[in-house]
Amino acid sequence: MKHVALLLTSLFLSAQAMALSLSDLTQQDTATAMKEALTQGAQLAVSELGKPGGFSNNPDVRIELPGKLGSAARTLKMMGMGNQITALENSMNQAAEAAVPQAQSILVNAISRMSLTDAKSVLTGGNDSATQYLERSSREEIRALFFPVVKQATDQVGVAQQYNAFASQAAGFGVVDANATSVETYVTEKALDGLFEMIAQQEATIRSNPAAAATSMARKVFGAL
Repeated sequence: MKHVALLLTSLFLSAQAMALSLSDLTQQDTATAMKEALTQGAQLAVSELGKPGGFSNNPDVRIELPGKLGSAARTLKMMGMGNQITALENSMNQAAEAAVPQAQSILVNAISRMSLTDAKSVLTGGNDSATQYLERSSREEIRALFFPVVKQATDQVGVAQQYNAFASQAAGFGVVDANATSVETYVTEKALDGLFEMIAQQEATIRSNPAAAATSMARKVFGAL
């Protein structure tokens, strides 16, 4: 028993000696790990959302008609008038799915530009602080790519024009927000929201379970938290 106790004590002390704290990490380690984790999250998000059903089958990001238009749509569906509404909602989600793959190169470039100071700051921030950094640095650029792809997809569906006419009138009465008055603008913003929501989910997973990180450096650095 004495030998067992000594062995356990030795293992405990060894584990303590090997454990990392944030002060043990270099800025370069931190930046490398953060970039690797963000790249992993971005690639997974694009892969998941940019496939058929990526938006429509995911309740966290599925795109539906906004505000009171959504409430009206549910009523019309119950009255047997939902074919056009269903077609519109399907087209909105398919348009978002078509647009998302355009984001990958911009996300990777934004991640590569992250400074050592930024990396250290977002590492010790909240569960989605890295995602917030990425969104601030890339959302506008991604929006510019998404919009024409979404517009091309929604223009192919006749009900998109009906949506735009209805939403423009509804906006005058405060029924929908200004950014939802055209289907292409609305879907573009919802696609962006969904993309960063999925990246945030991946970030939170790595923070809560560093073993989920794809690289040894990311596992080491996030494990130090």
